[in-house]
Amino acid sequence: MFSIPGKSPVSITPAAERQIARLMAAQSASGLRIGLKKGGCAGMEYTMEAGPDPRPRRRGGRHGAARVLIAPTAQMFLFGTEIDYESGLLESGFKFRNPNVTDSCGCGESVSFGPLEGSRART
Repeated sequence: MFSIPGKSPVSITPAAERQIARLMAAQSASGLRIGLKKGGCAGMEYTMEAGPDPRPRRRGGRHGAARVLIAPTAQMFLFGTEIDYESGLLESGFKFRNPNVTDSCGCGESVSFGPLEGSRART
């Protein structure tokens, strides 16, 4: 899997750190698991779930009181992503600022990624 030793694949803002720490405390979780799954208009959707980490190969790291766990298959797509938490009158939620995204759907619920560097396009 893709990783750089000593560097977390994602960074989180102070607002996201506070919210992740709240979720961990409320659910007695060891961290917030983040991954990707196929779906949505653009092809991929982010997944998030607070809970224990049954898979020791997950990367991530501790960010203050928050712990983020990245699924191994998602690491290469999430590297360099900043996770924020925004709270507003109509909606609140986590926002992903991912430099690897090449397209997203109109509602912002799904994303797509271009070919990975060094990969060959299939014909």
